[in-house]
Amino acid sequence: MRVLRLPAIHHDANLVVVGGSIGTLLIDAGTSWYQSLQVERVKGLLSAEESLDRILLTSKRYPCSGGAKHLSECFSDCTVHVHPQGQAALETGDFFTTWANRFDSDMPPIHTHPVADGDVFALGDGQVESLALPGHTLDGMGYWIPGQELMILGTLLPRADRPTRWDLPGGCLPDVIESLKRVLRCNPKSIIPLQGPAIKGKKHVKEVLKRHIDFFETSLANDGNVSKSVPKPAQTALWYTPHPPWPLEEQERS
Repeated sequence: MRVLRLPAIHHDANLVVVGGSIGTLLIDAGTSWYQSLQVERVKGLLSAEESLDRILLTSKRYPCSGGAKHLSECFSDCTVHVHPQGQAALETGDFFTTWANRFDSDMPPIHTHPVADGDVFALGDGQVESLALPGHTLDGMGYWIPGQELMILGTLLPRADRPTRWDLPGGCLPDVIESLKRVLRCNPKSIIPLQGPAIKGKKHVKEVLKRHIDFFETSLANDGNVSKSVPKPAQTALWYTPHPPWPLEEQERS
């Protein structure tokens, strides 16, 4: 089985193509800004005989879901899956709870199918398992590929150096902590976050997860407030930007 990351463009999430001997799926769809380009990028990874069977979303947030309708239609109306807590927002094109409005965009409405904790998507020579990971939003999902010890996390972990926000509708700080601890218990070898490079190596992955957990536990002990050294997030930011900056990639040790 092969797993290929298409690096995020601007506000888009990383797109992940997962292909096996009996099927191919896409995890996250990006915004609608670059949806035609994303179609060409995905097609470039598929053989002439391949297409997408389904699109799995890590959440309803616009950077993950905005391009889902267009991509679905371009790949023979492949099914789009999201946690039940996100279905109503996507099917009604709700540009408030998806945050499309913060990007001055509409949210294309799309019919969706539910995905629940523990669902398994078999691809022949491997499989993708779904994990419900609330915290940033109630409909947060992660996707675990056990054969490669790889986790795809979306908005729960925006980037190695960017902790997620919980102060948005549907967010919950204790849930963020518990969800990250659940990921840590899976002992992944690699993580693909919402944006930025993959986080690789079990030691590095543990360091990143523990850094994020420590940040949230400190905030919880501080009555749910982040440190005063952390700037106020931008209007479109799904994350906090710590100061001083956290390392984005593994640091070399002498």
